[in-house]
Amino acid sequence: MGCCGQSIEQFRGTGPTFHVGTSHATMRPAASLQFSVCFEYTGRTSLSVIGPVSGQHYYFEAPGARLVVDPRDQLALDAVPELRRVPTL
Repeated sequence: MGCCGQSIEQFRGTGPTFHVGTSHATMRPAASLQFSVCFEYTGRTSLSVIGPVSGQHYYFEAPGARLVVDPRDQLALDAVPELRRVPTL
């Protein structure tokens, strides 16, 4: 099997782990990223997501919360219905 097949096997079955809750704890955005990728939460309460590649915990405190995320996690976070990618400043 070539390297591409191995890459696919390595990531098969991975995806974001998320939990919707009502807690109001805060989460700092990922710091010092080479490329900035920002997501906004559009759900109704709060959202906690673990990036499958970086292992970073992203906590969206409330509707409208925005976080800069590790670019390696962006495709997985794109798959979360309550998150939308937004332009960074």
